[in-house]
Amino acid sequence: MFAGFQKDQRHVNGVDISYCKGGTGPGLLLLHGHPQTHVIWHKVAEQLAEHFTVVAADLRGYGDSSKPPASDHHTNYSKREMARDSVALMQALGFDEFSILAHDRGARVAHRLALDHPKAVQRMVLLDIAPTLAMYAQTDEAFARAYWHWFFLIRPAPLPESLIEANPELYLRSVMGSRSAGLKPFTDEAFAEYLRCLKLPGAAQGVCEDYRASAGIDLEHDRADIVAGNHLNLPLLVLWGAEGTVGRCFDPLKEWQQVATDVRGKALPSGHYLAEEAPELLLDEALKFLC
Repeated sequence: MFAGFQKDQRHVNGVDISYCKGGTGPGLLLLHGHPQTHVIWHKVAEQLAEHFTVVAADLRGYGDSSKPPASDHHTNYSKREMARDSVALMQALGFDEFSILAHDRGARVAHRLALDHPKAVQRMVLLDIAPTLAMYAQTDEAFARAYWHWFFLIRPAPLPESLIEANPELYLRSVMGSRSAGLKPFTDEAFAEYLRCLKLPGAAQGVCEDYRASAGIDLEHDRADIVAGNHLNLPLLVLWGAEGTVGRCFDPLKEWQQVATDVRGKALPSGHYLAEEAPELLLDEALKFLC
């Protein structure tokens, strides 16, 4: 995986962020989702590197990046802090401006990054999410059953952490395998890497704190933006899986149009994990938009 890429780590914003970097040209930041790492991009990274300097990072709390302790109001894992990590990383690598391709939790970080640091982001592609506030506000039984982990992970510590740590592989298989495509999209090598990282000290806490922040302080930040009239003012492409929960329970394009001024999007014949289920289709859409 990631042939021609260099794996490294940078100390930025008070944490160590692990990343893989490859290619030449304009900067493109790749941000992964839960319960995974930068490895989700292994089927598309080399092709993207033919057009961009690709930086595939592990979010704080995930992969080989730092896993800060829990903090009051879960601020250590707010999307605002994760966005600062990402901006500082790209600046440290020589990119004051860059584009973003992000999935799931990483797409929520990217949303916040583009709001807080609008001059840094040129274009952005977000995969299989609607805005966090909209998803919580419109939660119904179908969504709660499909995204049960949203509500499990925000329970007070140490219950969810203890259960994940007791059997990380069962947790991975339960979350990733319960989606529309099951475990078929994940290569043995990629799954082994996700499992290795979830077993690392502090990983379970990092995962839970990420979700606790999203159900608390992140919503406060989102509501403040709405009151202030802040919108995403950059070219935005949103893609989602036609077979996934987000597309069934929400109208992703409509929801993004509420918070962005220049947005387009469509469903792809895929489930939640577009980069691993439909890499060729994703590459086609992303490159047409980003190049």
